[in-house]
Amino acid sequence: MTLLVQISDPHFGTEQTPVVDALVRFVHAQAPAVAMLSGDITQRARRKQFDAARAFIASLQVPTTLVIPGNHDIPLYNLAARVAQPYAEFRRAFGRDLEPTFETDDLLLLTLNTTRPYLHEAGAVSRGQIERVARRLERAAAAQLRVVVTHQPVSVTRSEDRADLLHGHARAVRRWAGAGADLILGGHIHLPFVQALQGARPGSRRTVWAVQAGTAVSSRVRSDAGNSVNLIRCAGPSIPRRCSVERWDYDTAADRFRLAARNDLEFDDAAR
Repeated sequence: MTLLVQISDPHFGTEQTPVVDALVRFVHAQAPAVAMLSGDITQRARRKQFDAARAFIASLQVPTTLVIPGNHDIPLYNLAARVAQPYAEFRRAFGRDLEPTFETDDLLLLTLNTTRPYLHEAGAVSRGQIERVARRLERAAAAQLRVVVTHQPVSVTRSEDRADLLHGHARAVRRWAGAGADLILGGHIHLPFVQALQGARPGSRRTVWAVQAGTAVSSRVRSDAGNSVNLIRCAGPSIPRRCSVERWDYDTAADRFRLAARNDLEFDDAAR
C-alpha cells in the first residue's frame, strides 16, 4: 500500500515555524513513500526562500519527493529573470525536471508545469501536455491508481475562485477522464476539498475526482480554511482500484495536525 502526502502552497517566506515543525513531526509519524509538493513553494521565488524549502523537504526524510512550480515560484519583480530564466532558482533547488513522475505497482503519479511566465497568477495547460499525460494514463496498469497533479485547480466550489481555474481545464479533464485518470490534485486557491467531476466525459458513468489542498504552513490562510495537507492511501494493487483521501488540519491549540475529513473512493473502469 503506497502512501502519498500532498503538501501544497507552503509559500516559504511566509511560513509559520510552529506549523512547519508540526508538519515535520506528522510526516515522520505517517512515513509516506512519496511527498508531492504541488506548487507555490516560495512566496517570491528568492534564493533564501528556495533554500528554506529545500531544507524543509530534506527534514521530512521521505524516500521520494516530487516538486512542481506554482506562479509564486517565478520571479515577479525581476523582469529580466522572469523572461530569460524564470525557473533558474527553482531548478537550482529541486533539479531540472519541472514535470516529474513516480510509479509503483499501485500508483501512477503524473505532474504538469502549469505556470506561464507571461501570466501573473493564472495557469494554463497546453494541448501537448494534455496528450502527453493522456497517453501515459492509457498505458497504466489496471491496478495502478492514476493521479495527475497541476498547480491551478481544474474545478472550484466557490464563484470567487472561478478566475483561478486552470486555462484549458475542461479539455484536459475530458481527455484525462477518457484515458483513465482517477484523481486530479491541485492547489493555488488555499481551499481544500474533494469533488466528483461527473460528466467529465460525455456519455460516461465514470467519475474523476478533483482533490484540492490548502496551504500547508503559510500564514496566507483563508478566513475559513487554515493550514492543512492531504494524505492519499492507495489500497494496494487491486481491481477495482481503491484509495482513501484524508485531509489533516493543523490544530493550533494542540500544536499538531488532526484528521479532519476522509473520503473512501473506488474506481471502476467498466463505467467508461
